[in-house]
Amino acid sequence: MTERKGFFALFEHLDATVDACKALRQAGYKRFRAFAPLPEHSLLEEGLAHKHSPVRVFTLAGAMTGAATGFAFTTWTSMDWPLITGGKPLYSIPAYVVIAFECAILFGALSTVIGLFINAGLPNFRPRVAYHPECSSGSFGLYVAVPETNASEVRDILKAFDPTELREDAEGLDA
Repeated sequence: MTERKGFFALFEHLDATVDACKALRQAGYKRFRAFAPLPEHSLLEEGLAHKHSPVRVFTLAGAMTGAATGFAFTTWTSMDWPLITGGKPLYSIPAYVVIAFECAILFGALSTVIGLFINAGLPNFRPRVAYHPECSSGSFGLYVAVPETNASEVRDILKAFDPTELREDAEGLDA
């Protein structure tokens, strides 16, 4: 197994953090983690190149599954215990819509929670990556773990953006 080296850079300004993220992505590094004192959309969209959240796909799939389950459950119940009264049809689809809608809401909500946990990586059994207390009070952090052979290149990229602090981690915990 190759030795890995981790770098933690602390920046005063958001622009420098976003530019450092862009430079790392252009150099071919995709797995790094950014820390901010508050949610910054430009850091997520421009710096880390995060697209739309895939959680909404989980919601759609869950809702469709729930609606299909609701229709299947009510249809199966009507077939198993037929109740023919007054010449009404055995399958009354308009009456089944309410159950299908409720099942769609239930399955959609549950799959949203499951998708959130999966995409957030929870529960996290890996050790925590490097963190600096200044990231909670106004500064921005950037952590990247690379193989030992690429350490000097990453160090030069991060130094080019003038971080207030550049820390090297011997273990290089992967972000």
